[in-house]
Amino acid sequence: MPIATAPNAMPTERPLISVVMPCYNCAPYLAEAVGSVLRQTHGNVELILVDDGSTDESPNIEARLAQEHGPRLCLLHARRVGPYPARNLGLQRARGEFVAFLDADDWWEPVALEKLHAGLIGASADLAYCGWQNVGADMASQPYVPPEYEKGDPVEGFMRGCPWPIHAALVRRSVVERLGGFSERRFSSMDYDFWLRALALTRNIVRVPEILAYYRWHAHGQISAVKWRQVLDALAVQQDFVRANPQLAAHLPQPRLRELTEGQVLKQAYRALWKRDIASAHKLFRHVAVARSFGFKELRHVLSAMLPFPAYRWLVRLADRNDR
Repeated sequence: MPIATAPNAMPTERPLISVVMPCYNCAPYLAEAVGSVLRQTHGNVELILVDDGSTDESPNIEARLAQEHGPRLCLLHARRVGPYPARNLGLQRARGEFVAFLDADDWWEPVALEKLHAGLIGASADLAYCGWQNVGADMASQPYVPPEYEKGDPVEGFMRGCPWPIHAALVRRSVVERLGGFSERRFSSMDYDFWLRALALTRNIVRVPEILAYYRWHAHGQISAVKWRQVLDALAVQQDFVRANPQLAAHLPQPRLRELTEGQVLKQAYRALWKRDIASAHKLFRHVAVARSFGFKELRHVLSAMLPFPAYRWLVRLADRNDR
């Protein structure tokens, strides 16, 4: 049962929240990310920081921060296992009744965990989620508050795409333990897989309709920067969810289910082509061909994608020249 908190309770009387943070070469942002965790107004927060074989100044910064923050910061080390295996390593040391995740280049509002916890306890929920904003030198993104999934059809809502980023939610540790942590099967969609599997366990979720989390977009070098891989991994975890939980998706008509899954691949193939991400367009239209999820108007794009990539790239560039 949740631990009741008196209105004027000291921070240490509040339930412990464990925050797991993987870090690989995030020296410019690390201190800010750690500070945003350990300065949370919730107060009773522990940070499990997992260095994943950083080769920049991150290890030196981590050592200084561990000394500065003492027992509130647990520093672990991995050898380039990737962010999700690193998170699983961190989860093994988590002691809190609640768990949240933050990457070493992102940050929270100081009240983020306090408000997420209050929302979760107030609704007797298993998971609370909030709004966020993507930020970065080349990013002009508006703040975004997700829909209130619990008031509609959460299964259809989650099937439209990953409902929130990894750091925009607070989860009961009991749920995380039942999930067994993160799957390590889908390179770029393991957060989506995690939230889908959580949905299969519980639809007892609640929205906190505020912008509390910030995602730093670097454009290059991020898992999500390889568009075709992101799209196909997302499709794979959707299909895994439906196979594992047919009763949860049974109310969705097959045409709608196909639109939410294979139909998204076709949309993203066109989007990649419009953006002249030729490598992603080639991969995605090829998948569309194999899956036979296209109509007559897509035929020329699908057929051209069956060419070897150099020939496909030449055709796209030729079409660009002819359009000038």
